[in-house]
Amino acid sequence: MLAKPWAGVAVLLVLYLLIIAVFSLLSPFFLDWRNMLTIGATVAYMGLMAALGTPLIIAGGLDLSVAAIAGLTGVVIALLYSAGLNIWVAAFCALLVAAAIGGFNGLLTTRLRMNPFIVTLGVMSIVSGSALVLTGGLTKPLMVGSFNWVGSGRFLTIPVPLILMLITFLVLWLVLTRSKFGRFVYATGGNPEASRLIGVPVVKTLMILYVLSALSGGCAGIILAAQLGAAGPAAAAQNLLTVIAAIILGGTSLMGGRGSVWGTLLAVLILGTLNNGLTLLGISSFWQDITRGVVLLLAVGLDQFRTHALGD
Repeated sequence: MLAKPWAGVAVLLVLYLLIIAVFSLLSPFFLDWRNMLTIGATVAYMGLMAALGTPLIIAGGLDLSVAAIAGLTGVVIALLYSAGLNIWVAAFCALLVAAAIGGFNGLLTTRLRMNPFIVTLGVMSIVSGSALVLTGGLTKPLMVGSFNWVGSGRFLTIPVPLILMLITFLVLWLVLTRSKFGRFVYATGGNPEASRLIGVPVVKTLMILYVLSALSGGCAGIILAAQLGAAGPAAAAQNLLTVIAAIILGGTSLMGGRGSVWGTLLAVLILGTLNNGLTLLGISSFWQDITRGVVLLLAVGLDQFRTHALGD
């Protein structure tokens, strides 16, 4: 599964360039450099969740609670900061909460062998409900200069969230392609029983991936709260399907054993660009949902054609 990772990525790249070309012809404002950077900054927090969700799905796992964790993270930060804690100490504590939730997901799915879909769906409901209970359903302000810079600041004109997302994808690619742990991830998803017999630490690998997935939700929650200057209990809830769709669109198999982080990155950019372009054209959000679904089916269909036609 590591031998031919670029064929599917190439298909997505062509699709992405085609989308850019179409929107450039339809809107004079689309191909502006500032708009391109805006797209990157807007999708960064979703990209973080999709990045770490990719190896988890490659390994045969699934995390539906990640977006809810993002919302809870912002809430925990806001509540701890309002209680007098330093903003960065509050952020660190919120990440510990996220890691604990990830560990709980991993424990139930690996030790108790519960279905990851059911486990993380249930945890998603618990986490979302907890965030609502803690805030009474209200948005909490988080206007702290140094904290807000993480979400809206720029380094050499490049948005900080975009830089953080790209660094995450680069590090993740190096881990998956250059390390023993990366080989464990693919082996675990390809054939967990055979992998266990030859010494692959399947349970440990999945536990680590569930914690990392939850931490990506925590980091996404920090970026989103910093961008908005506020923490909403359901701030990222609507992005769960986009995150899962990006991972699948990027070529990662829900059956495990196959996937590419660069495919996921391109898919995130494709979905973000679609949303931005359609908004610039003044197209209703209802039609935007239909368009994203069509693009998702088209990309998956092209990938299936490549797989069967080329024997990849």
